[in-house]
Amino acid sequence: MNILIQHGHVIDPANNVDANLDVYVANGKIAALGNAPIGFKADQTIDATGLIVAPGLVDLSVRLREPGFEYKATLNSELQAATAGGVTSLACPPDTEPTLDEPGLVEMLRYRAKKLNLAHVYPLGALTRQLQGKNLTEMCELTEAGCVGFTQADFPIVDTQILWRAFEYAATFGYTMFLRAEDPYLAKDGVAHDGEVASRLGLKGIPAAAESLALATLLRIARETGTRLHIQRLSTAEGVALVRQAKQQGQAVTADVSTQHLHLTELDIGFFNTLTHIRPPLRTQRDQFALCEGVKDGTIDAICSDHSPVDDDAKLLPFAEAEAGASAVELLLPLALKWASQHNLSLTDAIARITSAPANIMGIPAGTLGINHCADIVIFNAETYWKVEAKQLKSQGKNTPFLNLELAGRVHYTLVEGLITYEPSSPN
Repeated sequence: MNILIQHGHVIDPANNVDANLDVYVANGKIAALGNAPIGFKADQTIDATGLIVAPGLVDLSVRLREPGFEYKATLNSELQAATAGGVTSLACPPDTEPTLDEPGLVEMLRYRAKKLNLAHVYPLGALTRQLQGKNLTEMCELTEAGCVGFTQADFPIVDTQILWRAFEYAATFGYTMFLRAEDPYLAKDGVAHDGEVASRLGLKGIPAAAESLALATLLRIARETGTRLHIQRLSTAEGVALVRQAKQQGQAVTADVSTQHLHLTELDIGFFNTLTHIRPPLRTQRDQFALCEGVKDGTIDAICSDHSPVDDDAKLLPFAEAEAGASAVELLLPLALKWASQHNLSLTDAIARITSAPANIMGIPAGTLGINHCADIVIFNAETYWKVEAKQLKSQGKNTPFLNLELAGRVHYTLVEGLITYEPSSPN
């Protein structure tokens, strides 16, 4: 099917494109920008007047909850949510039930996602069997099955000898380690940042040192073994400083931050608002400032949603007992735009951090409108405001701390491999 997207403002950071151009899609790929290819005849025309045409968003962390946690969300519901938010490629952690530690499970997930014909799903394989931190998985076989990297999700490896061997294994074959830095002993039973707010509310705290101590270990092992390391969800000023130093020393390290940590702090917990119970916990205003500066100067490469849908019952508990997580994949675009506007970053810079940058981290052919690349495209109005309401979210999880907030950045169309997977007729 041939599609002409006309009169739109094309922004493609990967190819330094920022201009009013028509986009021509043929056979699921980008056929041309600007002038029509010879013999091109559109089967469908999309009028993008006043709209931004950009590469489909790439999200570094989207929990799909299948297999095993369908009561929280389903593969269909979360991929519908992804395309409604303009996300066309996403990485999913392996903390499902069963864990994604076998090639067959990875292949099954990818097959089911492909059949839905929505967003591209790129699994992150479990680094250790059942994420128990003891026995390494067969990384080669998992990579052949479709994994783009390896992680422990929120289950750290305590034994540093095992961690060292895992890094050596990954370095040997050029795999990327996707790890979140948190010392399990300092973070044990913690539910909020260890500070004034947690003390006032009587909540068990997680000190900033839990991140910085663990991060120092990960960076040192990665440097010694020559492993490519991606730090997931930085949350502290100390963490940003450590990553900045590692980059200045030439280490192959990248990092991301969630939209929640760019916009919220520990003060937003208020009076035990469980919608703000996330991991890592919301930190101080000083930490938030450092995270923002880190994104601006490139220390932090990408912004992700850290989408974690949770069933209502799990959030209707006392704060310390409520399940951590926020439903965020549909808000990645508007929250990234809001953050960029607040910090005087250009639209191109904002889009780069949710398209080409995460695609490069995963090593996938996405986040670009280059000729002959897959036609994964989002068309949106950067000026249109919409209200975040639970009934309008396509995700099965309605657990977002941004409920009832008005945000600018409304998706009009999402195309995946040249097929429209989300359009205005779909209820927002």
